Amino acid sequence: MRNPPTSLRSFAVVWFGQVISLLGSAMTWFALMIWAYDLTGQATPLALLGAFTFGATILFSPVAGALVDRWNRKLVLLLSDATAGLATLVVLGLYLAGQLQIWHLYVVGFLAGTFQAFQYPAYAAAVTTMVPKEHYARASGMLELAWSASSVLAPLLAGILLGKIGLEGIMAIDISTFLFAIVSLLFISVPQPSRSKAGSEAQGSIWQESGYGFRYIRARPSLLSLLMLFAIVNLVDYAGFTLFSPMILARTGGNELALGSVQSVGAIGGVVGGALLTMWGGSKRKIHGVLMGWALSSLGILLMGVGRGLGVWMIASFAYAFFEPFVNGSSQAIWQVKVAPDVQGRVFATQFLVSQITMPIAMLVVGPLADHLFEPAMMPGGALAEMFGWLVGLGPGAGMALMCVGAGLLAMLLPLIGYAIPLLRDVETLIPDHDAVLQDGVS
Repeated sequence: MRNPPTSLRSFAVVWFGQVISLLGSAMTWFALMIWAYDLTGQATPLALLGAFTFGATILFSPVAGALVDRWNRKLVLLLSDATAGLATLVVLGLYLAGQLQIWHLYVVGFLAGTFQAFQYPAYAAAVTTMVPKEHYARASGMLELAWSASSVLAPLLAGILLGKIGLEGIMAIDISTFLFAIVSLLFISVPQPSRSKAGSEAQGSIWQESGYGFRYIRARPSLLSLLMLFAIVNLVDYAGFTLFSPMILARTGGNELALGSVQSVGAIGGVVGGALLTMWGGSKRKIHGVLMGWALSSLGILLMGVGRGLGVWMIASFAYAFFEPFVNGSSQAIWQVKVAPDVQGRVFATQFLVSQITMPIAMLVVGPLADHLFEPAMMPGGALAEMFGWLVGLGPGAGMALMCVGAGLLAMLLPLIGYAIPLLRDVETLIPDHDAVLQDGVS
């Protein structure tokens, strides 16, 4: 058995490289969104770009997880960064040649999403072999901090730089950030995991191994219950979150400054929450971070619905984003402690697929519901106006506000119900840690 890691030092080097890379990628994404909207004047191309990118990640996750467990994880991380940088380089070349078209972005988005399918399980699995298990939640907090920081800084920096160096300059910066991330990886060691009994049982063809994550989780009811919680609450949670922007725009008469202010405060909340989790490391029982953290985060959705002014919306946005790192970081720490490292690529890819696939479903459903049912019902004289008008008001945006209230209440209730389910509540005691299983020689 390999010696366990003793510090966060090597991980911190990789993390810093990824922070820089994420910032560059977010700047390019922001600038390309502006370019695409200026070219078409439509929102549909932007939605399609997201669909192509996320769809590819979902589609290839099971196969990617199997290959991550077969291959050297450091090499997978290097290749995923290199190919993402190459994709940006291709877009830059097309732009400089005056040949860039919207469909090019769809193709590049699909390729980028494909390699993201490799990066998530490789990165999450690498943490297990690089970081002591008592710091898993802290490492997850660092990752959440990186995402939130890029969300805050990227639009600001891209907005400033677009007028000075143009889209081509921003993409050149992005390419340099990929190189920085690659170089940071070259100077550290990413240990390969020891072979476990689960890893030996999982061997087979690439198609058999692609389905192993589902079989592994199904055989462990406590992990299955945790995964189902994420799939269900993500559906409700994202239904509410998706309505934040159109609701605010509807209630402010299209005030983009108000929307930007609310979004910025939310991103700051994510930064503060991620930083606190990084310093603290989370509760001793990580399931409390998941269940209580999600209930408190969902309170932000509820407040967003009942609020009728910028101040309340800012508080709601901050609260929603502040607790998210505790939910995601605590959950990931549980998975990293319980799943044998040499099968984490397959299991984490399945975890990502099942927990995230409900989010686009929410996006597809809430728009028509808002436009054709709840918004008309909350206009003066509408079917629901008398019943709920006192709570969320009437007029444009009131129907979406009512949907946020409902989504917030349900998303608060579901995690709290989790405390009444022993399989979920006691996941940390019902399933042995992977290092304890290896030492006992039973897995």
